[in-house]
Amino acid sequence: MDKVSYWMDLAKYDMDTAEAMFATKRWLYVGFMCHQVVEKTLKAYWCKTMQCDPPYIHNLVRLINGSGLDAMMTEAQLAFVDVITPLNIEARYPEYKEALLSALTSEKCNEIIEKTKSLKQWIEMML
Repeated sequence: MDKVSYWMDLAKYDMDTAEAMFATKRWLYVGFMCHQVVEKTLKAYWCKTMQCDPPYIHNLVRLINGSGLDAMMTEAQLAFVDVITPLNIEARYPEYKEALLSALTSEKCNEIIEKTKSLKQWIEMML
């Protein structure tokens, strides 16, 4: 399997997981999985357009800027990236996690899922 397909398969799996987390009302993990979807889709784009493998980072802005995708993105897309960037919850302090959780409602998570799908689809078209 080539690297682009590898990352896209993982992104699809994570999108399905985000929707499963939404169905079970696990709002914090909806956000986390949507961050993962965008990260892995960006890494697929990186593999398609760059001469090297993507860096071992979770910083969406660095992946966007490093791959040159920032020049093609709309302000709305970049604003959404700013919204989901803090949803990567791997190394989060408990008090920050609690504040984040209180901000994630059913409506907000539904919006995040829809915008994630849209951004994922747009990046896929760029492939």
